[in-house]
Amino acid sequence: MDVTREGVFKWLERSAQALRENRDYLTQLDAAIGDGDHGANMDRGFQAVLTRLKEMADQDLGTVFKAVGMALVSSVGGAAGPLYGTFFMQLGIASGAKAALTPEEWVDAFEAGVKGVIKRGKAGPGDKTMIDALRSAVAEGKPLDEALRLAAAAAEKGMKDTIPMVARKGRASYLGERSAGHQDPGATSSYLLLRAAAETLVGS
Repeated sequence: MDVTREGVFKWLERSAQALRENRDYLTQLDAAIGDGDHGANMDRGFQAVLTRLKEMADQDLGTVFKAVGMALVSSVGGAAGPLYGTFFMQLGIASGAKAALTPEEWVDAFEAGVKGVIKRGKAGPGDKTMIDALRSAVAEGKPLDEALRLAAAAAEKGMKDTIPMVARKGRASYLGERSAGHQDPGATSSYLLLRAAAETLVGS
């Protein structure tokens, strides 16, 4: 089972839906340790993505992902725009001019996106950022549908694991020890994207 262009479009559309449905929840999480705008920013960004997708029905995956990345960079405020934008642009570079990716190619492309986020944000596991959800999600050696479910489960665990952490990056780091006990909003939005991937990328 490959990751097809149709599956990718469904993934992005489901992601936009999930972010809109969870806009207020993400805002509440961010209000506790940040600016309180993550929900609005992510919702706005993925609405911009939906607008771009209308122009991309016949484009290869590399072009689609890079367009998604540019839409996010230009429409999402705060740190999330550059980070998510980098993820999708690196995903696009790794995908190349293909209309579908094999499971192995998808894992490689996804990992390239995660590495791009790590380099851009200068963060790693344990820094209480979305890396804790994203980096744990690269599943190998499994059928793609199972790998995607495992990735979503890993992302959910990574998200919950941010609760006791003390933030070392981003605005939450200013709170020091007071950042502990709060779920990271970026890890939460990452989980929503990976859950949407598990629901849509295979069988499309």
